[in-house]
Amino acid sequence: MRLDKYLKVSRLIKRRTIANEVSDMGRVLVNNTPAKPSKQLKEGDIIKIEYANRTVCVKVVKIPQNNVSVQEAPTLYEIIE
Repeated sequence: MRLDKYLKVSRLIKRRTIANEVSDMGRVLVNNTPAKPSKQLKEGDIIKIEYANRTVCVKVVKIPQNNVSVQEAPTLYEIIE
């Protein structure tokens, strides 16, 4: 699954367009490498998102095949810091 779509489906970022913009600015790292929105994710990848005043680091636990409910979204990742 694409990085921008995963960020939206997992609800780490509210909208896919915002995920695209944040990735294009270089504020999203996958395995400590700046990632473009089209980066294909796999289970076990580490995603680090730098917001305005905070940083979130998560591990990809599961890649969904389609959209998920609000209750299922937190099961897609594991917060590291």
